[in-house]
Amino acid sequence: MFEIKNLFVNYGGIEAVRDISFSVEEGKIVTLIGANGAGKSTTLRTIAGLVKAKSGTIEFMGEKITGKDPASIVGKGITLVPEGRKIFPDLTVLENLKIGAYLRSDDISKDLEWVYSLFPRLKERSWQYGGTLSGGEQQMLAVGRALMSRPKMIMMDEPSLGLAPLIVRDIFSIIKEINKEGVTILLVEQNANMALQVADMAYVMETGRITLSGKGSELIDNEDIKKAYLGK
Repeated sequence: MFEIKNLFVNYGGIEAVRDISFSVEEGKIVTLIGANGAGKSTTLRTIAGLVKAKSGTIEFMGEKITGKDPASIVGKGITLVPEGRKIFPDLTVLENLKIGAYLRSDDISKDLEWVYSLFPRLKERSWQYGGTLSGGEQQMLAVGRALMSRPKMIMMDEPSLGLAPLIVRDIFSIIKEINKEGVTILLVEQNANMALQVADMAYVMETGRITLSGKGSELIDNEDIKKAYLGK
């Protein structure tokens, strides 16, 4: 469904991504794990068209999308839930969700109800301003907004960052639920333990390179991964 080949990205004068290649199968959850500064977020931002690649190719559904603008990427069926949520604080929950469907011209009511079924709290707070929500609720809103474009693949950048452990479990339950509905997921996450538990396939990034890959269930038992990322 999705493939990156020999991708190099310079970010702020630094070679942030160095010759990485990986693929994502349709209907799967794939995760990128690694320390801060490993190049994970830059990779997602490059896929989303927010950062330009120095070289290499990005293909989606058999079509080269390298260098396309963000609106075109969303139109192809890829959305990004950015790190830090980036919701619109002065708009209501409902207005934030409708912005997620900005490129659509069809009826969005069924998708809105689907988002509300995933996040009942958003329905309860639909007329509340985004900036007044808790951190966990804002993360739910960011995910819900991305889903409103009806994506084939959703990318999530650090969805558990800064959230209480109970909320983190809720978010990962929702990630699995979204995937069950047929949405492919590319997940960047510092909480390696939770990420590997849900991932079909995982890639470890270090200083801009992919240094290890395998099934999530295999890497979670890897001794090097345990020492480096799982605190064991």
